[in-house]
Amino acid sequence: MSDEEDIEVEVPQLAEDDPMRAFLPQSFGKKEKQADVAAQIGRTKRTVASPEKSKDEQQKIKQAPASNDSRSNDEDDSDDSDDSDQSDDDEFPVSHELVLKTHERAVTTTSLDPSGSRLVTGSTDCTLKLHDFASMTPTTLRAFKSVDPNASKTSANSETHPINHVEFNPLSGGTFLCVSAHPQAKVMNRDGEVLAEFVKGDMYLRDMNNTKGHISEVTTGTWNPVDRNICVTAGTDSTLRIWDVNFRRSQKEVIVHKSRVAGSAGRTRMTAVAWGSPLQGGNNVLVAAALDGSLVMWSGDGPYSRPAAEIREAHKPDTWTGGIDISSDGRMVITRGGDDLIKLWDTRKFKTPVVTVSHPSTSDHYPVTNIKYSPTSSSIITGSASGHLHILNPGNLKPELVTPVTPGSPLITVQWHPKLNQIVTGSANAEVHVLYNPNTSVRGAVDVMSRAPKKRHVDDDPNFTTDQSAGMAGDEVAPGGVPNSFAARHPTIGLTASGRSRDPRRPQVPMVTPFMKSQPDEAHINENIPLSSMRDEDPREALLKYAELAEKEPLFTNAWKETQPKTQYAELSDDEEEEGPDKKKLKR
Repeated sequence: MSDEEDIEVEVPQLAEDDPMRAFLPQSFGKKEKQADVAAQIGRTKRTVASPEKSKDEQQKIKQAPASNDSRSNDEDDSDDSDDSDQSDDDEFPVSHELVLKTHERAVTTTSLDPSGSRLVTGSTDCTLKLHDFASMTPTTLRAFKSVDPNASKTSANSETHPINHVEFNPLSGGTFLCVSAHPQAKVMNRDGEVLAEFVKGDMYLRDMNNTKGHISEVTTGTWNPVDRNICVTAGTDSTLRIWDVNFRRSQKEVIVHKSRVAGSAGRTRMTAVAWGSPLQGGNNVLVAAALDGSLVMWSGDGPYSRPAAEIREAHKPDTWTGGIDISSDGRMVITRGGDDLIKLWDTRKFKTPVVTVSHPSTSDHYPVTNIKYSPTSSSIITGSASGHLHILNPGNLKPELVTPVTPGSPLITVQWHPKLNQIVTGSANAEVHVLYNPNTSVRGAVDVMSRAPKKRHVDDDPNFTTDQSAGMAGDEVAPGGVPNSFAARHPTIGLTASGRSRDPRRPQVPMVTPFMKSQPDEAHINENIPLSSMRDEDPREALLKYAELAEKEPLFTNAWKETQPKTQYAELSDDEEEEGPDKKKLKR
């Protein structure tokens, strides 16, 4: 056979409709997982009903002539409206959303690190949930760690408290401030480990200037915008305390706010605090709100003995002003009070509000509801009791966009990240929504939805295990009948891979072995356990067995056995025995 001749290989010919084609390989080699990014992002698109046109607009449309020119004009108008709608969607990143359901109760606070890779959420279920966008896929939207910041590793009965506020350090990003309903705030690292816990003050001291820390609950806190080691906390003991994270045994500065409301004895609760950044040419100011309705401003660099400006009735007294923020240029202050009002203040004329608008408050049930400026201070965002996200104009506080996020459930916390261009919200139904726009947003939720879904494992579903009581291959079963292998893949459920409880307050459950399931019989105990028969013997009879031996061969008095004198007792007559001993004569 010459080399020029072609070699023909016989291949079985199958019809196109032959069912055997389904079992033949289509390609060789390892197949790569590819994700349909457009389809995955399309599934996260928010379906928001378009606002109905007003009656005047509908009447104008009816009165328009039905000519060709008018039709072309209408088409041009419709194109312009479509372009405007598209521009609105691109201006605000709210076209798509990513929903995280990792908490059990209302989400009160959220915080993203400066790079936007890690998300920390706090809730009234007294836990922190740590999420990493780099490790999540469209099918694994869960937290990689759950932390109770108030749980003690040494005490099993440690108290737990709701989380009021968490905030990443804007300069370093390696730590975040954790404020719970407790007198001691904490500084934690990115993995949820406590690095510093500020000291608690002496509650029996009257003068708050002499205490080294808060004596009652801390409501909120924030970081210094120019010094990564400085932070401030606000407490219900009528003080603001400035801390250096390297010296947690005592605060660096203490600011005592003296209330002028009658009957308050000079004390009130500090409800909100914000620290203005001077990086864009503004002033370094520290602004705080109190329960007595006052709004107080100090210089951010000190001294703090007297406030630079104070407004006594900025909001209605005895209403919780939980939302406060300062614009990026440090000139405007926005506050949201419990009196159903949002007010805009100018730090240069800090006497009367520039603009006041009505906005229903949620402070009755969720006093930590906040209000925030956008990264460029071109908008103001806040939530509402109806579950809507309100994007307001920073000049006149008129709504530029109102979109439902969790309809029927109050929207408590909002945050607009500058690098990701994404809005993170927390609601009372324990949901965290990450709003984004695939055209203008980067990383974060966009990267999550661009990954291929994770291949599910058989142990991910506990219904597929062979034995619900013991798990697969004798794995330990977590509370609720969930095997340990399932708990290792789901950090919010059950035990760790080593068998320890993820809840530090819960003691370790010993592993159940086949030898622990059966009770040994009595013969086995008597033969293998020394002195086990003494459990069923009378102790008096056991001692009397050795009475004769102790008398003949004493163990402890054998050295003076021959020289030991005999005990002699006095002989008493019968009369004396009957009458008894002589009684003492009474002294006259």
